[in-house]
Amino acid sequence: MQYRQLGNSDLKVSSVCLGTMTYGDQNTQAEAHEQLDYALAQGINFIDTAEMYPVPPKAETFTRTETMIGHWLKNQARDRIVLGSKVAGRNRGLNYIRGGDDSLTRDNIRSAIHDSLKRLQTDYIDLYQLHWPERNVPLFGQYQFDPKLELDAQGTQKSWVSIHTQLETLAELIEEGKVRAIGLSNEQPWGIMEFLRISKEYNLPRVATLQNSYHLMNRTIDFGISEILYRENVSLLAYSPLAFGHLTGKYIDDVTAKGRVTLFRGYAQRYTKPNVAAASAAYAKLARDNGLTPTQLALSFVMHRWSVTSTIIGATSMAQLQENIGAWNTALSPEVLQEIDKLHLAMTNPAP
Repeated sequence: MQYRQLGNSDLKVSSVCLGTMTYGDQNTQAEAHEQLDYALAQGINFIDTAEMYPVPPKAETFTRTETMIGHWLKNQARDRIVLGSKVAGRNRGLNYIRGGDDSLTRDNIRSAIHDSLKRLQTDYIDLYQLHWPERNVPLFGQYQFDPKLELDAQGTQKSWVSIHTQLETLAELIEEGKVRAIGLSNEQPWGIMEFLRISKEYNLPRVATLQNSYHLMNRTIDFGISEILYRENVSLLAYSPLAFGHLTGKYIDDVTAKGRVTLFRGYAQRYTKPNVAAASAAYAKLARDNGLTPTQLALSFVMHRWSVTSTIIGATSMAQLQENIGAWNTALSPEVLQEIDKLHLAMTNPAP
């Protein structure tokens, strides 16, 4: 395991991060403890969660994941663990969060972290992230910006909480010792650069990380954002490296195989697009032709990209978790990497 700096912060994290979005729905408290203990024993010091987890988000499960982590965290040496969480934002129809007032106002962010700290049973969160942008952007499978969504039913420009206000609130939390570093999630190039510009112009905290989807079937990060990461020293936390299980190969021969795709029908629309099945099959064949499992191929590719600081893995079983963590030690040959690029050029980003 390697340990890497998160942007300009003083946080050093393992190159593999334990994702927890199944805790409280697909995984019990006991299973969560077992996973967390195992990950820690393998050298993973980085844990990712969010106030709205588990996912798919539901009113009856909202906040369960943080609560379950808190039961475990209270018995750990806190300084050994880098804990990341996120505040949910607007435009996702989650009307059970803060009574439906889900914009990233000062009061809402402060209320969110107060409640997260209580559930997590800790005094601070190492990395606090904005789960998705406050403004109108294409998200979670949408791939085109739509200017019409900038207007309300009367044709008036919609308002949203300014980036400056969001950064001022996060600055307060850092000053109060409740947050050590800040990050963005599901963000677009304009937003990343605007956060960086405003933080510099007004001497406000600088974002250290970007948590976006990145895998063999979604390499949109490579088109522009990767240069921002490099030149601005922002660390990429790659989520969904197995593309909702599609890159494990399990849905190729059995579309009813047990997994998130079959458990939560209609969720994650990005994986219903044309070429997803064909690309999944092609990458699985490449893996098996080279003595690898599809999971090893997919995870090793993401884990060893120069642009990725830490890869967020998740699992519902210990066997899955062991294979996922073990993929860090799987090296892909130059020949395999070349074949991956050939497939990528033939079927570019079928699941953006």
